[in-house]
Amino acid sequence: MYGIEKRFYVLRAVTGKENKVKEYLEAEIRKDSNLQNYISQIIVPTEKVVQNIRGKNCKKDCMCFPGYVVIEAALESGIVRLIKNINFVSGFLGGDKPISLRPAEVDRILGQVDEMQDQTEKFSVNYTIGETVKIIFGPFTGFYGEIEEIYPDKKRIRVTVKIFGRKNPLELGYFQVEKE
Repeated sequence: MYGIEKRFYVLRAVTGKENKVKEYLEAEIRKDSNLQNYISQIIVPTEKVVQNIRGKNCKKDCMCFPGYVVIEAALESGIVRLIKNINFVSGFLGGDKPISLRPAEVDRILGQVDEMQDQTEKFSVNYTIGETVKIIFGPFTGFYGEIEEIYPDKKRIRVTVKIFGRKNPLELGYFQVEKE
């Protein structure tokens, strides 16, 4: 049992049901402890995306590869049959002869989430109070404003924008403005 070679394979699933497939496989592994020797990882590749909804930044998990689930398994006839009979699974990538992923592809998929987290942590722009910036995203796109306050921990700034002859303060994310 310990000499079983496991590789990464891609399952084709119904789009939007990837997590259901993962949950079902995990439940089957819990039921049958022998399955743990054949299936070790089930991955639904996602990435964190920051969306601006009504002026608020919301973090959301988005599918990197909609309709696909990555599993690390040793495929034998019984395992292949079990996986193909799961609801919302249409088969393996490669059809009747599943194709395993190359190590470089696996590293990219497994490391993709880590890269996204590193990018958000490293993202910082040096703004100074009194500097003029142009708003490039949101309802005030195209307006210019002057920086009043900087919140580096939130990665946000307070900008005063002149609208209809009146100064209005706005709190914006770093990605919503650019230096002039």
